[in-house]
Amino acid sequence: MTLLKCTTKRIFFAITIFMLVGSALSARKLTLEGQVLNEDGKRVKKAELTLSKDGSTLKEEKTKGNGKFKFKKLEEGEYVLAVSHENDGSADTTFFLSENTNLGEITLSTKPAVLPVAAENSTAGEASVSGVNPAAVSVAVPQTVESMGSSNKDFIINELNFEIKKLNAEIKHLTQDLDDLKALSKMWVNPLTIYSKEIILKNGSTVFGKIIYQDDKSLKVETLVGYLIVDRAQVVRIVDNVITEDSQEYVPEQIRESYAPPPMPKLAQPRYTSSNNSARIASAKLSANCVLVGNIAEKKDSQGNIIFDGEIKNIGGRRADFVKVDFVFRKNWSGETRTLTTFVKGSYNTFDTGIVSDASLLPGANGKFDLYVPQDFGTFIGYSYVIDWEEYQ
Repeated sequence: MTLLKCTTKRIFFAITIFMLVGSALSARKLTLEGQVLNEDGKRVKKAELTLSKDGSTLKEEKTKGNGKFKFKKLEEGEYVLAVSHENDGSADTTFFLSENTNLGEITLSTKPAVLPVAAENSTAGEASVSGVNPAAVSVAVPQTVESMGSSNKDFIINELNFEIKKLNAEIKHLTQDLDDLKALSKMWVNPLTIYSKEIILKNGSTVFGKIIYQDDKSLKVETLVGYLIVDRAQVVRIVDNVITEDSQEYVPEQIRESYAPPPMPKLAQPRYTSSNNSARIASAKLSANCVLVGNIAEKKDSQGNIIFDGEIKNIGGRRADFVKVDFVFRKNWSGETRTLTTFVKGSYNTFDTGIVSDASLLPGANGKFDLYVPQDFGTFIGYSYVIDWEEYQ
């Protein structure tokens, strides 16, 4: 029992000693020292120092002749040291004191001092400045567009929007110019896309254009070469060409490289035996000679089909058999053509082979013909014709 009491007293005594030593250590006083220099690196004498803690001033001192200072009996905590001199400027620094500390060299500046914001939530380990010169540490100040003297964000956004609108306007203008160039190139390939009127004159010439003005005496026509004034009395007829899309001929993929369009049929040439007029008249009495009487009429039916009709006369001295008219249609300005043929309705004739034909014209006889051009034939910019026949007797 006595031994137990003795052991308890010893433990209590040891705890008491440990608590006294801890309180003594926690209550120990700390020292802060450093040296003040000006912008030229020279020591500053009699610079005023103000040490503050928690917004209240604790101590005020002045530097010695060598610019050094020393604060004693300081407790652990966060301090603000303000240094100022009448001629050399001022400097401020914030630090956390946890042990005896030498701030090193503090450089004064004549420029307005920027106090770094104290980290309120910083721990003792994060804010302690043991052996570090806070004045030598540069504080990064956030740089904004306004602080650098440049325009603000709204102004820059407005400028960018203006540039975007300007570029959009230029793109629209260039697109319109490109469409105009495409229209011009298409017009040169097929002027009927714009000039759809075909004006046939008495002298055999044809004018393609667009009628701008007309009255009972004349017509004003816009063409590829400019404006023309046409006398109405010289106009035989005016054809309105309806533009439709041409259907492309299908060619199998296997033979596309070796495919070539079929050759154009050879048309019969007018039969003149001599360039001399008297010789022509003499030869006409010995052979058939079929010519066109009047003009070829052109019209459209209700389904959009084009009908050509006319009359052929045999002015020769022999019978003409299988009289036909070959129409060669010009599909476009690139030289593409297509041929359609129609036979003349004349008198019936039975040949030695037993074949019966109604396309024969006796000397001096007339025969009519008509050619139907279906709507799916496509567009054409003009046509020519050749009269062909055979002579068997």
